[in-house]
Amino acid sequence: MENKLKLYGFNNLTKSLSFNIYDVCYAKTEREQRDYIAYIDEQYNSERLTSILHRVTDMIGAHVLHVSKQDYDPQGASVTFLIAEESMVPSQTGETVVAHLDKSHVTVHTYPEFHPDNSIATFRVDIDVATCGEITPLSTLDYLIGSFDSDIITMDYRVRGFTRDVSGKKLFMDHKITSIQDYIDPKTMERYDAIDVNMYQSNIFHTKMLIKEVNLQNYLFNADVYEIAPKIRLDITNSLRQEMIEIFSGMNVY
Repeated sequence: MENKLKLYGFNNLTKSLSFNIYDVCYAKTEREQRDYIAYIDEQYNSERLTSILHRVTDMIGAHVLHVSKQDYDPQGASVTFLIAEESMVPSQTGETVVAHLDKSHVTVHTYPEFHPDNSIATFRVDIDVATCGEITPLSTLDYLIGSFDSDIITMDYRVRGFTRDVSGKKLFMDHKITSIQDYIDPKTMERYDAIDVNMYQSNIFHTKMLIKEVNLQNYLFNADVYEIAPKIRLDITNSLRQEMIEIFSGMNVY
């Protein structure tokens, strides 16, 4: 890292990233809905989620202490990593491992669900990354966005606690940040509308992103857009967009 801060002792700042994505789909019939759930369970089962989290821990320079993973019936999965600093020191017994937990945990949960009236299916993924020290989990955002089909993305980043420089001055932030968007590839940002709701005085940053273009074929499950009448296409597109806007807004708009 460039321009490192000279600190007195260990960097005690705690950095937390909450990353949430929503993937929206149209599945009209009961069979399409069952097939969609089966597809989600296959594509985002605990094994694949574990692989994604392993990559995230590598990116933040963490060592995995323990992995807990679970698939659920009828749908969904969860994975939790307990993580620590790469350098680990054996105790005098030669059996127990003692490590400074300057990193904390990484978790992921999935939530598939259906709208009861308009056949819109929504798949949600929640990922939380908590670190301590100089590493920020914001460096994982491009990888996480690329790992999922994301129509709506919400991100929360918070830096808590304080550390000290060598003169004893408290430091409540050890890196410059004005927006989470600054840590995302500009080419990715071109595909989304985005807004920030930040509390700079509390080191709390919140960004929401909504996909700009809705290509209907990408949202139909096991169906061809050209087999659907133009008016029905428009109705489906409107339903998809309305669902996205409400999730993005965090309120019932329609």
